[in-house]
Amino acid sequence: MYDVKSKHATEFIDDAEILETLDYSEKNKNNRQLIESILERASTCKGLTHREAAVLLDCELEDLNSRIYELANEIKHRIYGNRIVMFAPLYLSNYCVNGCIYCPYHYKNKHMKRKKLSQEDIRREVIALQDMGHKRLALEAGEDPVNNPIEYILESIDTIYSIKHKNGAIRRVNVNIAATTVENYRRLKEAGIGTYILFQETYNKKAYEELHPTGPKHNYAYHTEAMDRAMEGGIDDVGLGVLFGLNLYRYDLVGLLMHAEHLEAVYGVGPHTISVPRLRPADDGINPEDFSNAVPDKIFEKIIAVIRLAVPYTGMIISTRESKNMRKRAIELGVSQISGASRTSVGGYVEPEEEDENTAQFDISDNRTLDQVVSWLFDLGCVPSFCTACYREGRTGDRFMRLAKTGQIQNCCHPNALMTLKEYLEDYASPETKRKGEELIAKEVLKVPNEKVRSLLIDHLKNIEEGKRDFRF
Repeated sequence: MYDVKSKHATEFIDDAEILETLDYSEKNKNNRQLIESILERASTCKGLTHREAAVLLDCELEDLNSRIYELANEIKHRIYGNRIVMFAPLYLSNYCVNGCIYCPYHYKNKHMKRKKLSQEDIRREVIALQDMGHKRLALEAGEDPVNNPIEYILESIDTIYSIKHKNGAIRRVNVNIAATTVENYRRLKEAGIGTYILFQETYNKKAYEELHPTGPKHNYAYHTEAMDRAMEGGIDDVGLGVLFGLNLYRYDLVGLLMHAEHLEAVYGVGPHTISVPRLRPADDGINPEDFSNAVPDKIFEKIIAVIRLAVPYTGMIISTRESKNMRKRAIELGVSQISGASRTSVGGYVEPEEEDENTAQFDISDNRTLDQVVSWLFDLGCVPSFCTACYREGRTGDRFMRLAKTGQIQNCCHPNALMTLKEYLEDYASPETKRKGEELIAKEVLKVPNEKVRSLLIDHLKNIEEGKRDFRF
């Protein structure tokens, strides 16, 4: 039976409730009066229920679909403004004991070269990332208790935070590793991680177990209940996501939103981020076309827009899995965080891989440098942000959510974004990117409404030009 406050996976993600929701949305996909009322509710930035969101996803009325896209853009700007947070993934190891049929890391893959970074390897990778201008990383590793134990992850985090190269520093380390225990989540929290991220892949229990036939990840309940254990371990910023294309997208979107509702109901804190990865080609012959639920671009765009309406406060993430054009469209529809110059191979930032060795988890579609991505964001009227201030000022969990839900987060985030952008321009940007960035900052400073904050911001920007770093509100 469906119970949003239950801590049992099959109760807060209830199959019968999802199927009833999908039946309801199918029956109401042309119900103009209902859809208009849902859009009116969404416009208040209070969010939507999973059932309301499902109706919008199935809506077939073109004028109202256009309104869905417009409203998603409006809400994204109301809460997050024109800022786009920048990050990069860092793959530590591709050793894995699971048998996931969609992932080349699976233990039966004999074509893939297995690789694990030493602490010195990590140091070189981090320096390479710092030299690009990155301040925020997402750690990735396969699940292997022998090769990738929690102690290795903790040591790696400590190494990353210790590296100060020229003006570079990684100020926030997010972690995307396998489901673990409350005690291990507590240790990750003590190590100073930012967000704990774990993709569900699919919320359909039967499909999940078929996609994960062997290994610890086969346990649907343990995996799905991981965020509850993370919260119990003190991690109050968690990130959700499904891998669209593995299962029916309508089912998984409803499950994803039910998971967000569960976290909100039990802990008062919904997901800090929601990622929207799609299945991509990968080693060992993994091809999205082999999966019958592949999600076409138009549906993918609508999924992004509906998530923004349903969970307006969340940071939405899209990676370099997607093309330049799709990432542009995703930003218009609600995405607020993107990766730049990503490498999905182990050790890929220092040494390009040889043709005959592939340690990457999936192929990437956007191969531009970070400087090119930043310059492109300027052309879109966006402010690339390297800010990590909320995390370091303790504005996490419910403290962050209070600011995000009211839109007050812009009072500190926009000035912080401009200061970290100024750091990037001074230390890493090409001359043309710096020119465009300086023009953008000059315009954006004038938009800061509080006169005292604006005056202090201008002073800090001058201090950055003089060589000082790391100012934050």
